[in-house]
Amino acid sequence: MKVSDILRVKGGTLYTVSPDESLDRAVETMAQYDIGSLAVMEHGELVGMLTFRELIDTLARNGGKLQGKVVRTVMDDHPMTCTPETELEQVRPMMLEKHTRYMPVMDNRMLMGVISFYDVAKAVVDSQNFENKMLKAYIRDWPEEDTPADPPPQLKAAR
Repeated sequence: MKVSDILRVKGGTLYTVSPDESLDRAVETMAQYDIGSLAVMEHGELVGMLTFRELIDTLARNGGKLQGKVVRTVMDDHPMTCTPETELEQVRPMMLEKHTRYMPVMDNRMLMGVISFYDVAKAVVDSQNFENKMLKAYIRDWPEEDTPADPPPQLKAAR
């Protein structure tokens, strides 16, 4: 399974923010759409990612206040990315190793979408469920073999 398969199922909605947007406004957007990340775009290009991780870190270091900061000051300006052709088996260890919950999907310099760890986990579970269903159907339709009533002669002699 490829990342493009996840994007196809997930749909084309992409939530973005400008690097000069206030963190307060970014938090409002994330809360309004119940999302955990925003792609940070400038002049049509991805320049970073803002996730709840950066927001929580900022709040922890500033006594629970965002203090008028802008997205640029706290965003991850070098997010790990993948392509639509990246295999899911490659994405999972990348996300686990770096504790990445959100990964931009890039086709050259164009942002195609963002996949989450949830999206990856759901795709794996859905794939396994489909495989299990197919295996069960195959086993249920297993052709019956002719089974002899008596054991083969060599087994009779051994008794």
